[in-house]
Amino acid sequence: MTTAARITSPFSSRSTALEVVDGVDLTGRRAVITGGASGIGVETARALAHAGAEVVLAVRDSAAGERTAADIAGSLGRAGRTGVPAPAVEALDLADLASVDAFTARWGARPLHVLVANAGVMDTPHTTTAQGWELQLGTNHLGHFALTTGLHAALAAGAAETGEARVVVVSSSGHAASPVVFDDLMFERRPYDPGLAYGQSKTAGALFAVELTRRWSGEGITANSLMPGGI
Repeated sequence: MTTAARITSPFSSRSTALEVVDGVDLTGRRAVITGGASGIGVETARALAHAGAEVVLAVRDSAAGERTAADIAGSLGRAGRTGVPAPAVEALDLADLASVDAFTARWGARPLHVLVANAGVMDTPHTTTAQGWELQLGTNHLGHFALTTGLHAALAAGAAETGEARVVVVSSSGHAASPVVFDDLMFERRPYDPGLAYGQSKTAGALFAVELTRRWSGEGITANSLMPGGI
């Protein structure tokens, strides 16, 4: 029996996102970060911008997005990162597939090199998306599924430009709480449990990353799913 080689890293739990991208050059790459106006999304966007990427914040609250874009632009200036564009802001509500469709239609086939599926909701009361899906599954997975597949041509164009495009699906250790319960996705035959609904949505995202790579890697598009740590 063989033992897989352990992947090591010079970073620790105290490392910052800016330390991780130090020396990484993403000049000429476009990156879309969902939920880029708060939490992990802000620092993801900041790090990618500091690495030289043209960043788009895809956000539900455009005013918050504009404040975040201005803050990141300021940090670029203080760091002497001249020539890097300030992040752009685009409206996107993952709980409404009409909003997702509008976003992908606006984007078209413009080359996209990085898509970070970061936005999400957690442990919400039992409610539904605009199309009637359980909110956590609908937002965390189905909205991102529709967004990613809608941007397939853009990701393929990005991969054709640079040799690769990357999708990052932010999952959670909470995925261990539940598999994808295909017989009752909507909690119609069992009591609603917000923790189980969250876990199901995060399992779905992780499985999506695996299948996306299987189907699209031949086009230079690969996906990773990650647990970002306790935030």
